[in-house]
Amino acid sequence: MTAESPRSLKASVEAAFSQVAENYSTSLVHATGSEFMQMLQVAGLTGNERVLDAGCGAGHTALAFAPHVREVVALDLSEAMLAQVQRLATAQGVTNITLRRGDVETLPFGDREFDVVVSRYSAHHWPAPRHALQEIKRVLKRRGQFILADIVSLDAFTVDTYIQAIELLRDPSHVRDHTVAQWLSMLSSAGFSSELVYEWPVRLDFTSWVERMATPPASVAMIRTLMDGAPDEVRSAIQIEEDHSFTFRGAVLRGVQSN
Repeated sequence: MTAESPRSLKASVEAAFSQVAENYSTSLVHATGSEFMQMLQVAGLTGNERVLDAGCGAGHTALAFAPHVREVVALDLSEAMLAQVQRLATAQGVTNITLRRGDVETLPFGDREFDVVVSRYSAHHWPAPRHALQEIKRVLKRRGQFILADIVSLDAFTVDTYIQAIELLRDPSHVRDHTVAQWLSMLSSAGFSSELVYEWPVRLDFTSWVERMATPPASVAMIRTLMDGAPDEVRSAIQIEEDHSFTFRGAVLRGVQSN
């Protein structure tokens, strides 16, 4: 089997999420979470920041930051997702969010334009995360911050393999859930001073999880079979329940532009 090129992977992401954008605008997993407070606290905002939400999806993170900063630029590959950002911002009376279609790996901005870059539940779709981090560093001002929140994998090989397989069966545009250690290493290599800020359990109701992505029935059945046959190590690590609901780990990491 030939691996997809980065360009085709990005086209897959855009196509997949354009079809289900409204599902993500109403998703409680995406609209709520203890990580929002952690992201805001670690940012240490003064109210005058210009913030980029890289891979904004339906805009929940942009909306969380908007009341605390001067401007949020919400960037996504999907026009349908950007339309959801606009709809939610209008409904909430938020007027300081600017929409921009674009790719996090080729950011359509000049050097040192932003005080803070945030990204939540997006980075596992990046085909070339090291390149994305270089781009994020480029658009950050000196001593600017990158605050990343995403699902993370675990170091154990078998558990990691199951996590990636489950994710890919549910969403073929998935690339990889990296471990905390992998993110810290990539951030350091990109020239950030990095730290793990927060970890939390992300319980996912199985039915709403697959419905949100419109996963085909055959793939849903394969995920159930994979879970039913999972070894105890995996069942314990992701807390597989009787109805196949389960719990992943989320992490917030911060990188500070060092020059």
